[in-house]
Amino acid sequence: MASNKDKVEIFDCPIDNLTMEETIQQVEEFIQSGEPHQHVVINVDKLVKMHRDPRLKRIIQSCDLISVDGKPVVWASRLIGKPIRERVSGFYLMQNLIKISAEKGHSIYFLGAQEEIVRKAVKHYQEKFPGVKIAGFHHGFWKPEEEEELVKNVRQSDADILFVAMSSPKKELFIRKHLRSLNVPFVMGVGGSFDVVAGKVKRAPLWMERTGLTWFWRFLQEPRTMWRRYFVEDLAFFSLILQELMNSKKR
Repeated sequence: MASNKDKVEIFDCPIDNLTMEETIQQVEEFIQSGEPHQHVVINVDKLVKMHRDPRLKRIIQSCDLISVDGKPVVWASRLIGKPIRERVSGFYLMQNLIKISAEKGHSIYFLGAQEEIVRKAVKHYQEKFPGVKIAGFHHGFWKPEEEEELVKNVRQSDADILFVAMSSPKKELFIRKHLRSLNVPFVMGVGGSFDVVAGKVKRAPLWMERTGLTWFWRFLQEPRTMWRRYFVEDLAFFSLILQELMNSKKR
């Protein structure tokens, strides 16, 4: 686990201030330990949600590895005077970990999205990284009475890495509830990443990612779904920044 000197406390969230390379190294240490660890990525929407949902906040604060996936949060950290060194994209972290797993022999379980989507994602990685070990995969739609059997299947797969492609806070709640029972050394929520890999959703152009306009790209892709999130709910982020600035002056 990252040492205290590598952590930055902002927005009531103990963020691991690591680069992508350092994050991958930390994941490798988790895998070598054999003990279950939960990872979470933080962006504007996740921060707003955690301040409205005490359960989600407790889960995020207790995660073993917390990365920032969102340029606005990186910019805000600099404004506050607690700069985050690097944005660690959840999508690219997943890509890097699959590539490294193919080289080192780590096995991966894919959980989430629609049946067709998760199958396409698995096929894509099998073709891109020949020899990658797929411990198993399962879609993200199951009945409550099927959940224990699903958890059992993941545990018995002996996976080293579990990617969970579901929305927040559903994926965080599921992972925290079953983390010990899943018994996977590294469990990571990847949101809609399978949809991107399968070609259902287009990823933002690189220039938009670098300039922090990924949110606008998503809005253009799904205006009806994303309008309220970006132009109503996420405006609360400015209040969080103001509160952090006021607290820093008191200190």
